[in-house]
Amino acid sequence: MENDVKRTLEQVKEGSLSVEDALLKLKIQPFEDIGYAKVDLHRKIRQGQSEVIYGAGKTPEQIVGILHTMLNAGQETVLITRLSREAAEMISSEIDIDYHSDARCGIVGPVPVPDGIGKIVVATGGTSDIPVAEEAAITAEVMGNEVIRLYDVGVAGLHRTLAHLDDIMGASVIIAIAGMEGALASVLGGLADCPVIAVPTSVGYGASFGGLSALLSMLNSCASGVSVVNIDNGFGAGYLAGMINHMSGRKQ
Repeated sequence: MENDVKRTLEQVKEGSLSVEDALLKLKIQPFEDIGYAKVDLHRKIRQGQSEVIYGAGKTPEQIVGILHTMLNAGQETVLITRLSREAAEMISSEIDIDYHSDARCGIVGPVPVPDGIGKIVVATGGTSDIPVAEEAAITAEVMGNEVIRLYDVGVAGLHRTLAHLDDIMGASVIIAIAGMEGALASVLGGLADCPVIAVPTSVGYGASFGGLSALLSMLNSCASGVSVVNIDNGFGAGYLAGMINHMSGRKQ
């Protein structure tokens, strides 16, 4: 996932892209103001990944307008997070969309072929954590990563975790998703030699305080190499994991 500007300049150097075509690519307006949204058309050039649409709070008509703007500007794949089924059905009447109900995510366009340096493991403590895990997994896949899903491998039955040691030890990045006391992140952090991104979920009984207990447990993990994102933030974890899994493209 090299920076697009760098890739464009390298293509000019190699002779596979003319100076005029390169200039045209770089002259794409940085954003387009469509009244209710300023669509960031330079996000992929700056950060390596195009803008993602956060669907919650937006009307289907607004999402369709943003989609048309992105697609007309040349964006091949668009991810929409926190998208309701009702909104997805309305959008599908105008634009082909692949809707994933568990993750509440919609994908417009093709999912790219994985080109990361390794595999991303998405593990959950329980089945109830799967919606957040699917948001993380789909986000990572849209970013061009191979994802291995390990669901319901929580510490209440540690043998379930240990049955997947090959996948855990072979991962480039691990996303550990759990509610309750959030212990899964520490366990995986103590087993793996790669970064572990912990995602606390709002799954649990009263004293879990909507995921706050898991959040504090993960923040206080004694395992080195564990970082934490916000409660139920599968998208943030998937995006960060995707960035880490493409770090080989960085050169000093």
